[in-house]
Amino acid sequence: MKILFCRPSCAACCIAPSITSPLPGMPDGKPAGVPCVQLDDELRCKVFGLPERPDFCGGLQPSAEMCGESSEAALVWLTQLEVATRP
Repeated sequence: MKILFCRPSCAACCIAPSITSPLPGMPDGKPAGVPCVQLDDELRCKVFGLPERPDFCGGLQPSAEMCGESSEAALVWLTQLEVATRP
């Protein structure tokens, strides 16, 4: 089951995974576990829908499995995925 909208103030997908491509404000990418500098005060992406948004971010599709029942569950799931897929 897909989630149509992200959970407000979650941002787990903007914190847990590493991003290896450059993004505005983070020219060397983003390490895992570090909040993206493009998160605003309400934990929303400031480059959502813009060409500067990394392909990784656009390809990450929220789902019931990934997002779980809470922001904390999403952070745990995404952190485990990051660890499991680390080169």
